[in-house]
Amino acid sequence: MEQLLIVIEPAEGNYSAYCPDLPGCIATGKTIAEVKQRMSEAIKIHLEGMREDNIPLPAVKSQAEYISLEG
Repeated sequence: MEQLLIVIEPAEGNYSAYCPDLPGCIATGKTIAEVKQRMSEAIKIHLEGMREDNIPLPAVKSQAEYISLEG
C-alpha cells in the first residue's frame, strides 16, 4: 500500500491524529512523536481487521499541501 496521510492536531494537553482514507482510525499521544507511533500502530491494526473481514483496502486519495497566505 502507498503511504497514507495522517492529520495531527493539537488538543488540550496532547495531540490527536486521524487518517482521512481510513474513517474511524484515530490515535492520541502526549507528543507528536508519540501520536505518530500510535497512529502507525492503529493503521496496521485497522488494515489487519479489514483484511480479516474481507473488506477491500481503500485507495489512497487524500493529499496535503501548504499554501502561502502572502500576497
